[in-house]
Amino acid sequence: MDNCSQLSDFFKTNHPDYLFVAPLINFKHRNYVIDEENNYFRLFPFVKNSYTCNSVSKPRQAFEAAKQFGKFTSLLSRFDATKLHITLPDFHNLTLRLEQFKSAIQTGNKKRTSDSGESIDFLLKHAALADSFEKIKKNPSFRLRVVHHDAKINNVLFDIGNDTGLCVIDLDTVMPGYYFSDVGDMLRTYLPPVSEEESDFSMIAIRDEYFREIVKGYLGEMKASLSGEEKEYFVYAGKFAIYMQALRFLTDYLNEDIYYSIKYKDQNLIRAGNQIELLRRFIEKEDRLTGILNA
Repeated sequence: MDNCSQLSDFFKTNHPDYLFVAPLINFKHRNYVIDEENNYFRLFPFVKNSYTCNSVSKPRQAFEAAKQFGKFTSLLSRFDATKLHITLPDFHNLTLRLEQFKSAIQTGNKKRTSDSGESIDFLLKHAALADSFEKIKKNPSFRLRVVHHDAKINNVLFDIGNDTGLCVIDLDTVMPGYYFSDVGDMLRTYLPPVSEEESDFSMIAIRDEYFREIVKGYLGEMKASLSGEEKEYFVYAGKFAIYMQALRFLTDYLNEDIYYSIKYKDQNLIRAGNQIELLRRFIEKEDRLTGILNA
C-alpha cells in the first residue's frame, strides 16, 4: 500500500493527466482501513465506461495493452525504483526457479519424477536461459525500473467506446525489476491463441502479427528509455517468461501440487507440457521474431 502511495504522489506531481487508479484515502489519511477484527480493506474508484478482457483475440488489443505497460514504466523512468518495497521476493528470479526445480527433481514425488523424464530433460537442456539472466543482472546496461510484473491482458482497462487502453490495474506486484519481465509476460500470454490450460498442444502457436503489435505498442513508449543492449533482449524476454513458467508448473507437479490450485489430476503436468511446447514453438520462430523487431 505504501508503494501505491508513493506512485500516486509521483503521478500527481509529475504526470497529473495520467489515469492512475489509486486506492481512496480515508479520514485517517491512509489508503486502507483495518476493522475491529484486524481485517484490511481498501476502496478503489470505479472507472466508468471501461472494461477488461481475459484473452487476446485481436492484434489491436495486444498493441493497446503493450502501449499501456510501456507507458507506465516510461512515465516512471525518473522515479527511484529502489524506493519501492518488494511485495513478492524473488518473484521473477529465474535462477532461483531453476534451483527449486532441480531440488524438486531430487526430493519430489519419485513416480511423478520418473513419469516426467522427457519434460525434465527438456528444461535442463535450456538452463542456459538462467545463465543469461545472471549476466543481465551484472550488466550496467540493464537498468532496474518500476515494472508491473503481471502484464496479463486482464490487468489493462480498455475504453468501452473505442477499445483504446486506458491504464494498467492490479498494482500489488509493482516492484523494481527489469523491463523484460513485463514484455515476457505479454509474449507468453498474448502470442498463443490458447491459454496455459490448453491440453491439446497442437493448438499452440506463435502469432506473428501479435508480436508485431506488442513491439509497436511497447517500444512506442519505451524505445527512448531502453539502451541498445536492453532492446536486443526483447525476444529473450519471451523465452525467459515461458521457461520460468514451465519450471514453476513442473516443480509444483513434482512437489505434489502444493502451490498452484488444480481441478484435476496431473493438471500441473499438462500446464508444464503446454509451456514447454510454447517454448519450442517460440524458439522455432526466434529468427523471424528478431527480424520483425529490427524491421
